[in-house]
Amino acid sequence: MTNPLLDASGLPLFDRIAPEHVAPAIDELLAASEQALETVTDIDFPADWKAIARTLDVQTERLGMAWGAVSHLNSVADTPQLRAAYNAALPRVTEFWTRLSSDERLYAKYKAIDTASLNTEQKQAHKNALRGFVLGGAELQGKAKERYAAIQERLAEITQKFSENTLDATDQFALYVSQEELQGVPADVKQATRDAAQKEGKEGHRLSLKMPVYLPIMQFADSSALREQLYKAYVTRASDQAPEDAKHFDNTPLMQEILALRQEEAQLLGFDNYAQVSVVPKMAESPEKVTAFLRDLAAKARPFAEKDLADLREFATNALGMTGPLNAWDVPYLSEKLKEARYSFSEQEVKQYFTAPKVLAGLFKIIETLIEVSIRPDEAPVWHPAVAFYRIERDGQLVGQFYLDPPARAGKRGGAWMDDVRGRWQRPDTGLLQTPVAHLVCNFAEGVNGQPALLTHDDVITLFHEFGHGLHHMLTQVNERDVSGISGVEWDAVELPSQFMENFCWEWSVLRHMTAHVDTGEPLPRALFDKMLAAKNFQSGLQTLRQIEFSLFDMLVHSEHNPGQDFMPLLAQVRDEVAVLRPPAFNRMAHTFSHIFAGGYAAGYYSYKWAEVLSADAYAAFEETADDDGTPSVETGRLYRQAILEAGGSRPALESFKAFRGREPSIDALLRHQGMV
Repeated sequence: MTNPLLDASGLPLFDRIAPEHVAPAIDELLAASEQALETVTDIDFPADWKAIARTLDVQTERLGMAWGAVSHLNSVADTPQLRAAYNAALPRVTEFWTRLSSDERLYAKYKAIDTASLNTEQKQAHKNALRGFVLGGAELQGKAKERYAAIQERLAEITQKFSENTLDATDQFALYVSQEELQGVPADVKQATRDAAQKEGKEGHRLSLKMPVYLPIMQFADSSALREQLYKAYVTRASDQAPEDAKHFDNTPLMQEILALRQEEAQLLGFDNYAQVSVVPKMAESPEKVTAFLRDLAAKARPFAEKDLADLREFATNALGMTGPLNAWDVPYLSEKLKEARYSFSEQEVKQYFTAPKVLAGLFKIIETLIEVSIRPDEAPVWHPAVAFYRIERDGQLVGQFYLDPPARAGKRGGAWMDDVRGRWQRPDTGLLQTPVAHLVCNFAEGVNGQPALLTHDDVITLFHEFGHGLHHMLTQVNERDVSGISGVEWDAVELPSQFMENFCWEWSVLRHMTAHVDTGEPLPRALFDKMLAAKNFQSGLQTLRQIEFSLFDMLVHSEHNPGQDFMPLLAQVRDEVAVLRPPAFNRMAHTFSHIFAGGYAAGYYSYKWAEVLSADAYAAFEETADDDGTPSVETGRLYRQAILEAGGSRPALESFKAFRGREPSIDALLRHQGMV
């Protein structure tokens, strides 16, 4: 049979891709891409944008899509066989992309292109390409260039190993407990953990470190001893503090090597540190500007965080009779109890109204109304029965498509993310318009006892967040692939559309259409929504400082830290400066900080807070133009779609923001939204 990874006629054949297909497909696609590179770098090949795209970009896109499908399966359907096939091909794929981005012949060809012959989109893509060549080592020579390539290959290998250790350490853990030990835990979580134990032929309940189990245990389990056991297991995953039988997942040496290699890469490129490299293609002008932004925000949030902590201590003492220091494993439980006491509702009560099908229908409704598109079920090969596929249309025309993979399961890495399958492109080989396709991946609990899955309000926010990324990718009207959708968007602005979407989860005009009680079908009562809204900024000071702690550690570990030394003292130093709630000494949060050690956020985790300024200010435009009952304005939605979503990366993000708001962003809306004014 034909290798499914070589079928470029449409969408990936996820249901047919097997580990044995990886090596032969990558062999063939790499060879074809090598040949295309040799063709366009020949001295007689014209320095012409479209000619290069027709020959090289068309071929490398085939390689990128095939490898993207393998990488995606490695993230959502990991097996020993697939992991082995992926890791065997990874060095060769990395080597090719590194060599492509540092090829001085190709760099010279791009520099020779007459920019007067390019349209606006192509000029932006060309500018980005030249910058990419410089950052990709194209100006390096001899041994420096060889070393740069070796660094990229090694980084690809060990960042992948970091991810594997994190996943394996999470999946390996299992704790079997009795019904009595789960006092206070929601019924659906008890049922799911009982089902998990029975699947293994065990008695009682099987607890895991997956979020749909771990988080409700920490929030609701009355047993402090049980919470402590789970907390210690969770925060010591993949670290030197893990139990002996899990020590082989320790990420410490990998993290030290990752930091050392990034520092060496930066110096090869002529920078002092990796943080300087990281900010070159971003909105922020320097690491110093980022750290100043974070410290300023920390100063503004600190009084609110101190008040949050004082309230928690007072509640623990007066209401629950707890004395002594606050243990880290007691904080989520106490916080939930305080919120229930203060606002007279619980997360568990709210969750009963957020059934997954109703939430999805409500999400689609607000998108269809505000963005003036329609979302319909579609068909495509998928990797798991829980995966759904949809199409987005406007005026009867296909705009984009997406896969939705909501539930947590073994072999699927944690967290939530959007990834592109392919971008919008006026194809240079056929002249036809290629529409974009995205992956939207979450890790929610599955339904129990034949009922639909129940989402927490935080789950709903996560779904809206990832869908915001998806809209940014799929609604673009840019026809140049390298600046369409999220491509070419500054990394510290890429969170604008995702965080923008989160705001709708707090609007009654939106929420009332996306709730139905799992037993009665009744919509969320207005009185309960009002309590949720009153609690919206509960502990926002503490939460803000926690994000700043992560962001500042990330920036400093990539700018001021000596990679030859232990990074834990730096993390302690950051906590001394920023945190009001200190975790215990054994906490090894950094060891599973995949965003910066295995994702695209190295010296870029600050992007969440940076873009939150943009997204809050952008959403303020909807608040200013909403009608009396809070229904968002379609006209404002249209302008947002045109100025932000459709423009993609075809212009600087600040220009897109100003096209929408008519001015530069202000931090005021963020502070107001989070109750810190």
